[in-house]
This record gives sequence, C-alpha cells and structure tokens, in this order.
Amino acid sequence: MGVVNVTPDSFSDGGRFLKPSAAVAHALALAQQGAEIIDIGGESTRPQAIPVSEAEELRRVMPVLEQLAGKLHVPISIDTMKVGVAREALAAGASVVNDVHANREDSAMWELVAEAGAGYVCMHMRGTPQTMQENPAYADVVAEVNEFFKSRLQRLSDCGVQREQIIFDPGIGFGKKIEHNLELLGALPRFGDLDRPLLLGVSRKSFLGKVSGAQPEPRLAAGLACACLAVEAGVQLIRTHDVAETVQALRMTEAILSKRRK
Repeated sequence: MGVVNVTPDSFSDGGRFLKPSAAVAHALALAQQGAEIIDIGGESTRPQAIPVSEAEELRRVMPVLEQLAGKLHVPISIDTMKVGVAREALAAGASVVNDVHANREDSAMWELVAEAGAGYVCMHMRGTPQTMQENPAYADVVAEVNEFFKSRLQRLSDCGVQREQIIFDPGIGFGKKIEHNLELLGALPRFGDLDRPLLLGVSRKSFLGKVSGAQPEPRLAAGLACACLAVEAGVQLIRTHDVAETVQALRMTEAILSKRRK
C-alpha cells in the first residue's frame, strides 16, 4: 500500500504532494514501482496533529481522486476519519476506507462501508491523534488489541459489514509507547486467529528512529526490517512511503520463505 499524503503537515513528507498534480504524479509513480493499493489522505494523523474541517479535507483529496480514477489500475484507499469524506471518495472511485478512528462508537462509517461494499481497514488507536500519546498504558497490549479487533468484528457485522471486507491494523505508533510497538510487532502471528488480513504501517515512524537512531528519511532500513519480519509472521499488507525498496525487500523475503523446508 503506497502512501500519498495530500497534507502540509504529515510527519515525513508534509507539503511535498499538496498540489493535486504532484499528488497524482506521485501516486502513478508508486503504482509503477509496485504498489498494489494507493492510500490517499488529506488530514495528518501524526501525534498532536491539528484537525481540519471536512470541507478542507475534501478540497485536498477530491481533485486527486477524480484525476486518478481514470488513470490508476490498482485500488484506491481513502485514509480518513470522516464519514462525509469517505462517502465522496467512494463515489469518486475509491474502494477501501482506511479508518484510524475505528475506536468510534457511532455506526455511520460502518453503515456506509456496508452499503458501498467497500474494503475497511479497522485500526486500533487509543484516544485521538491529539491525545493518543498522553502516557498510553496497557496491562497487556497484545491481548487488548486482540480483544478490540474481536469486538469491532462483531460491531461491524451488526452494521452489515461482511468479514471479507475487513482488514485489521494494530496501529503501530497510535497510542503506544516504544515497548508497546515492539511487543505488537513480536506478537503479530497471534492475530492470525482472527482469520482476517493484517495491515502493518511502520514506515518512517518515530519509534524506528528511537530504536535505531535514524531521522525520518534514513529510517528506511529499520522499516524494512519490520516489514520483512511482518511478512514472515503472516501480515498480508504493508503500508509504506518507500514502495520500490519495500517491494524489493518483500519479494526477496517471499522467495526465501517459499523455499523454507516444512
């Protein structure tokens, strides 16, 4: 899943693709590099990010979606917390909703996903992007995320969303300390019991730098290490800013795993 941030304030590439023409060109380039889904977002969800209005988010993403719908030959995902943005994006050609706010209690987003038959990325997060890193604490982060997924599976089903539409994301960096992120990464095989695909997004995140000592751009090697181990653990989708390098690393990982003796 290749990332296209149509934002001025995303933590690693804010402002680079704010113009629709730049975002469209970047999305097409990521698809050419091997991205099998393009994830477009118009609101930063980094810690303490300033929320934007629905109108502003639509202003950012809709020109990009409308231009890509006739050019892109891979699915488009809309990275949004807003039902109105998701509705407009799905109508314009997106087929997946990537929802970092799956901890919501209202059902409007899920009813929209059910009606549209769209894919739905259900991500675990504590609080909101503005509050999520205010001393997050867990008795057992792996167990709590697993229970969250199970409860969401039932809530989504109650709203008419089919199991086949659902992808789970443990939300690395969203309401977690470094040790929580590492525990989740080490326990990825445990989420296989849910019998749904897992998505992992660690690309350029700050915990990589805190463990490895790298700044955002040079965090690629640390992110690739996580991605390769995740694929070995059974993760099916990797969300990344660095598509070409990630594709190369994952193809090698898959080739090795295919020859592993039973």
